[in-house]
Amino acid sequence: MAETASHYFVRGHTAHGAHFLHRSAFGGLNKIFVLTGPQGAGKSTVLRSLADRLLDQGQHVQCFHSPLRSEELDGIILTELKVGLIDGRVYEGIAEKEAGEIAFIDFGKALDNRLVSPEQSGEIEELKGKLDRAYSQAYGAFLTALRIHDEWEKYYIESMDFGKADRIAQDLIQQLYAGHEGDTPTAGRHLFFGAATPKGAFDFIQSLTAGLVRRIFIKGRPGSGKSTLLKKLAAAAEQKGIVVQVFHCGFDPNSLDMLIFPTLGTAIFDSTAPHEYFPDRDGDEVLDMYALTMSAGTDEAYAAELAAIKQRYTAKMKEATAFLAEAEAIDSQIKAYYVAATNFSIVEELRLQLQSELDERIGSAQLSK
Repeated sequence: MAETASHYFVRGHTAHGAHFLHRSAFGGLNKIFVLTGPQGAGKSTVLRSLADRLLDQGQHVQCFHSPLRSEELDGIILTELKVGLIDGRVYEGIAEKEAGEIAFIDFGKALDNRLVSPEQSGEIEELKGKLDRAYSQAYGAFLTALRIHDEWEKYYIESMDFGKADRIAQDLIQQLYAGHEGDTPTAGRHLFFGAATPKGAFDFIQSLTAGLVRRIFIKGRPGSGKSTLLKKLAAAAEQKGIVVQVFHCGFDPNSLDMLIFPTLGTAIFDSTAPHEYFPDRDGDEVLDMYALTMSAGTDEAYAAELAAIKQRYTAKMKEATAFLAEAEAIDSQIKAYYVAATNFSIVEELRLQLQSELDERIGSAQLSK
């Protein structure tokens, strides 16, 4: 897609199960179209087609990708028009007070149930049970990995100078926010920049930060205060009326991995595996929490114990990823049944219906300028 697109995830497969951030990501819009219907009914294809056409028209489009297949879309937002479209399978309900209008578009009507035999219906139900089990196993493996990660963190937390960590946070708050405070508090917008996928960890950090003037790469070890630092910065930004995008960890959504301050042209993010990057342009800098806050020699003192924990953690993460790959394969089998029974001429009619409404809104917006 062209550079007028921004890419995110609005849901994740995490150590706490399936986690959704769509209420924050899609809140405050003038209208939301919820596309209902099973997998294979053409929803993601229509979202992709509409996004491509809108980008060709010069519209800025926010694209929300599927963590099961990152090339597919869960939803899009037309930024200037404040209109969103989202797959109903990942939509848990946004109250109308959080959006001007909500319209449900039924892609299920394109499905010809006569083309699904009773035998196939039974196979689909059996596959759905297998899919639920694969997801449950993936989430269970991620949770075990998180508990192992907690063990990993303890070694560093015991060596942490929390006073130094707090001073780093306060210095950054002063440095970043001084002279930019607003009159009223803001509420951060919560998103994912990456996700655990069947192919491993995937992220959009580079594209999301490409146009920013300043990028702060936080380095450190598990338990060195990276997420805590980001939480303090986010809370202070909201209190001081500074617009902030708050990016949650795709593995543990209770942790934060990145903040972007659009009006400041600045991002600060956890730049450690599995989303490890290094400065490569002017305006990039490193904030090493291990060097600044940890007792010297911590890595060396516990080298054997840390190596064993890392090995266990890596093995469990691979196991979780394998279960996600199994889930994707099962989902593809279910999808194939529905694709074979879908009348895509009806899907095209629905696409044209949506396209017409979006064109009308774009036209009205242009006339009002």
